[in-house]
Amino acid sequence: MPIKLNLDRVMLERRVSLTDLADRIGITLANLSILKTNKARAIRFTTLEALCRELQCQPGELLEFVPGDPGEVRGGDAEI
Repeated sequence: MPIKLNLDRVMLERRVSLTDLADRIGITLANLSILKTNKARAIRFTTLEALCRELQCQPGELLEFVPGDPGEVRGGDAEI
């Protein structure tokens, strides 16, 4: 998928743990882990807004376009 979520990098820079962030934005640890490992196929604007609010960042710091195979489809991806 050509859109990558740089959540792990931003969390590391802000020194925020997965558990702490999950609690602060009201999302399950499992779903936040899916986002962090780039296994999600979509993200809700409300989730993106909560991430930006709690990490004090802009959406562009979290999202990155990485060109790849346009026909690539990953199995088992979840929508968060």
